Amino acid sequence: MNKKNLISSLLIAASIGVLIAIFYSPIWWVALTAPNYPEEAFPDGVKIEFHMNGVFNGCKKIEKDEITEDEALDCVHEMDTINHYVGMYPIASGGVIERAFSPFLVTLLGIMLLGFLCRKPKIRMLIMSVGFAGLAVWMYMTWYAKDGLNYQNAGYIHALVTALDQDTERDRLRNDEVENAVEIVRSVKQANIDHLRGTFEASQKDKVDTPSDALLKLDPYAKRLIWDGSGSQMMSWHYAASLGKYFNNQEEIRPMVKIMALVAEGVFWGILAVMVVLVFGARKNSGLLFWLLILVPMALPLFFLIEYSAWLWWYGHTLNAMGAFTVKPFMPTVFGQGKVAQFTTHSYPSIGFGLMLLMSVLLALAALMRRKALKEEE
Repeated sequence: MNKKNLISSLLIAASIGVLIAIFYSPIWWVALTAPNYPEEAFPDGVKIEFHMNGVFNGCKKIEKDEITEDEALDCVHEMDTINHYVGMYPIASGGVIERAFSPFLVTLLGIMLLGFLCRKPKIRMLIMSVGFAGLAVWMYMTWYAKDGLNYQNAGYIHALVTALDQDTERDRLRNDEVENAVEIVRSVKQANIDHLRGTFEASQKDKVDTPSDALLKLDPYAKRLIWDGSGSQMMSWHYAASLGKYFNNQEEIRPMVKIMALVAEGVFWGILAVMVVLVFGARKNSGLLFWLLILVPMALPLFFLIEYSAWLWWYGHTLNAMGAFTVKPFMPTVFGQGKVAQFTTHSYPSIGFGLMLLMSVLLALAALMRRKALKEEE
């Protein structure tokens, strides 16, 4: 191995480590400030943090003599409450497919980088084939298999529970079995899955006794009304629950859920197709498919900004008529400060986006070194 190949390999290995750190880091944050949220009690405003696998509370517990808090304010709920007055859907209604598939997509990028790191095509194809086969089995088990949520990451499950449990005490699950299960020594993840199952079954209780013909007219996905714990079932049900949290108009919600479910199916099979194409392209050290192994992970910051901007546009242009106030469709602030009514909006990158940029630089240098090394070998 010459010096350029060695440097390229070290840079790629470092990038894989950065990629793992990105998944567990906040990528972007958004905050709302207003006179009715004084800085003494809300030093960062009403703040939320976007991760790859969910949206989480960005507010911290305030430790002051004049302020008594048992726990930090749930600012995801607070922002949803503010937004719903103008007809905006809850935050959990956005990026539902991206969040559900985030661990698979990150793993896909990692396998691609491992493939690019290997300089011998036959070994590269073997590494990628084994890696993609394992990823395909994991995806299938998570998305379609019974109790597939057990194979999903804990952060995603936690975000699902938070989104459903953030409204009022009336909406909180009061199921003795689930509450007792939480008290037993078991993982937080399993307790959250139990919570989701109890909430799901409580919400579907009236539907499962409906005659089958009427049920099919009510919901074309009638088979999903019985809990199977699969990722596919959870995404569709949770998306519907999120859309109906403040604006429970089923005539509008059902078509949106159906479209999202079909898109998710397409994404699942699309990822499998991409794996096959990438293994085919790995058979040589040249060509577009070979260079995509590093170019796609390198473009991760760009992909995130496109996705983030697109969903902000959706929030501002898909306003429900049931909102208390009528406003014209608008584009929320992507970067910097904006103004909506009496609120000042703040939208800025967090440490995770910085790590994305760092990974892009490392991969750009690695690609340059590999290109020079390949030319020298030729």
